[in-house]
Amino acid sequence: MDAGQGLSTSEVQSIRESLAAGRKPRVVFTAAAGQIAGQVGQVIELTDPEVSDEFVVVRFGRDELPFSPADLAVAPKGVTRRVVEPKPEPEPEAPAVAAPEFVLDTPRVPAQRQEEPKVEQTEKPPARRAVKAVKPKGLAGLTVTLAYADGEWTVAAQQGSKALAKPYVVKPAEALKMVALVDVPGVQEAVEQILGTERAEAEQQAEKLRAELAEIEARLAELREAR
Repeated sequence: MDAGQGLSTSEVQSIRESLAAGRKPRVVFTAAAGQIAGQVGQVIELTDPEVSDEFVVVRFGRDELPFSPADLAVAPKGVTRRVVEPKPEPEPEAPAVAAPEFVLDTPRVPAQRQEEPKVEQTEKPPARRAVKAVKPKGLAGLTVTLAYADGEWTVAAQQGSKALAKPYVVKPAEALKMVALVDVPGVQEAVEQILGTERAEAEQQAEKLRAELAEIEARLAELREAR
């Protein structure tokens, strides 16, 4: 059951009129109520909102506790799942309480047991506040990667599991500038070594191409003279 966003001012006024007419309107606990969200109870009283923000007194199960309008929403019509239904089960316990008539000194124990759950229930509102405090989440980490493979430098960016920028090719000079920003011993030397190796290979290939071009031009000159 999805609860709403809380009771509006008009809904609070409608509940006040229903209580004045002798009715006990049903409400459902919203996500703001924490662990009991989605359960259903009955409004039995509205206290002074000037005294406390939690002025809507709701009965659910054996408990009657105050809540703020943000913790509640009007229960949809036809709702059959209610927390109030377990009430008939405690009623058969009334004879069990009357049973200790055989020993007059024992009523102290059941009296204490009945009071202890009430103390625990009144401490539940702070527990609801603790659930709300767990919501904040941190931002995913950002990773920027500069890589070298197959004679090409590439840059990629990723935040968490989401790729912000797929690997794209950058010039060797740009890669060297990026590495210069990283003050880590050995990194810039490794990049310069890779660039030096590429430079030497490119110069050798250029010399080879120049020699081949010179042979082609000489052959072309011979063919021209043969005309």
